[in-house]
Amino acid sequence: MILKDKILIDLQQLGIKNIREVYYNNSTPALYEQIIRRREGLLAENGPIVVRTGHHTGRSPNDKFIVKEPSSEQFVWWGKVNKAISEECFDKLFMKMRAYIQGKDIYVEDCYVSADPEHKIGVRVITENAWHSLFARNMFRRYNSFEELEQHKTDFTIIQMPNFHAEKEVDCTNSEVFIVLHFGRRLILIGGTSYAGEIKKSIFTVMNYLMPIKHVMSMHCSANQGKDGDVALFFGLSGTGKTTLSADPNRKLIGDDEHGWSDNGIFNYEGGCYAKVIRLSKEAEPEIYECTKKFGTILENVQIDSDTRIVNLDDDTFTENTRAAYPITHLDNIVESGIGGHPKNIIMLTADAYGILPPISKLSIEQAMYHFISGYTAKVAGTEKGVTEPKATFSTCFGAPFMVHHPSVYARLLGDRIKKHNVKCWLVNTGWTGGPYGIGKRIQIKYTRAMLTAALEGKLDNVEYEKEPYFNLMIPKECPGVPSEILNPKNTWSDKNAYDEGAKRLANMFIENFKEYESSADESIKNAGPNKF
Repeated sequence: MILKDKILIDLQQLGIKNIREVYYNNSTPALYEQIIRRREGLLAENGPIVVRTGHHTGRSPNDKFIVKEPSSEQFVWWGKVNKAISEECFDKLFMKMRAYIQGKDIYVEDCYVSADPEHKIGVRVITENAWHSLFARNMFRRYNSFEELEQHKTDFTIIQMPNFHAEKEVDCTNSEVFIVLHFGRRLILIGGTSYAGEIKKSIFTVMNYLMPIKHVMSMHCSANQGKDGDVALFFGLSGTGKTTLSADPNRKLIGDDEHGWSDNGIFNYEGGCYAKVIRLSKEAEPEIYECTKKFGTILENVQIDSDTRIVNLDDDTFTENTRAAYPITHLDNIVESGIGGHPKNIIMLTADAYGILPPISKLSIEQAMYHFISGYTAKVAGTEKGVTEPKATFSTCFGAPFMVHHPSVYARLLGDRIKKHNVKCWLVNTGWTGGPYGIGKRIQIKYTRAMLTAALEGKLDNVEYEKEPYFNLMIPKECPGVPSEILNPKNTWSDKNAYDEGAKRLANMFIENFKEYESSADESIKNAGPNKF
């Protein structure tokens, strides 16, 4: 009771007053009761809770803003990703939001990010929905005891009110949706959207701001650890297989999506996973599949039969971006501490729908930096509205929407660590072979897993390599468990001339994209890109 009284005082200091009821750090069963009582979701067979996010089934990148204020202004890479909003507009929006909250029940979850205590950030999530409070409970790191919870120090506060909408004409926003970060006041406002990923990614943005200032590399990647303690990092955009491939039955998962790399090694920011589950395969992805059937898991925009309460992971009626949010402890094969040593291997994943890039190639340090800055994948029809053919996507540092500093800041930190710890780097194409999307076929996941296993176990260290002529990538001529004829993508195309023309087009796309970063890149990194045609 004393702790709850303290929460009320803290809320009043934020200007949040006249609250009807505060539900503070409720247990998962208690939040389930609230979700069902308030008709926020349905209880599915085996125990997960199924929720809908309404009109917004993904992030709203055009509605994210950073307050331009003295303490952080000099660090921010202002532009199309990090859009500025004034302190005056922030204050007005916050005032309206506080007025909206009056008379309502609210849910408060105190938690933290960073498995490494040296970089721990206390987070408080204030929301009007019980299921969003459960999401925060699943995604961030929980305290193990009431005594630990009493010691909680809030470093950043998220106030998320999905049913409060902005008026763009008066609130300086682009729409009714807003995600506004004020680094000086350590406050984040989210409104107009129920998509829970905004909560997760707003804190990732915070870590991407804070960590580089402390000379810690902040990364949008998954990480796992082998039996000998060797750590591997997996960079990749949505749909490239980052979550799937890092959940390897023969390796322990350190974390699913967000990590820091300090002088001591790798550490997971989060305490949960937010996996894409559309057409999830029980055979190919058994660990993640089992999590979709567990109590405590939130299934976001997944189709459910209202009578039998059986879910259909293949149904994309609401969105291709169906998600499962669950605590990492739902997985058996994990590194419980969330901490690992310095990585021995870095895997950069791309789903190349043009069918041009090799299924695996070895990268020099300079090539690794080039592909990290480029952050390439290709979307295919059906994954995004209006996309009817392959579409190249470049997201710098494999996470441009969440990078606060200039990409060169993260690139330098990564490059320094790769050199210092002699890390082997690989580019892995999980996309198409034998032709582009519509002609070729997706590389079989069993082959991708075999190639990754070979790379991580050192079985590709002493094999013969050949250099392909467009991207100067080094392709192994053999790999255990993989037909040698698929290792060089040109061999899989029936029309070799079509492959050559496609490779030239893709190479020129890379070159055109990289022009934005040329002024801040070393000459050796610029020269590590594809040849110009």
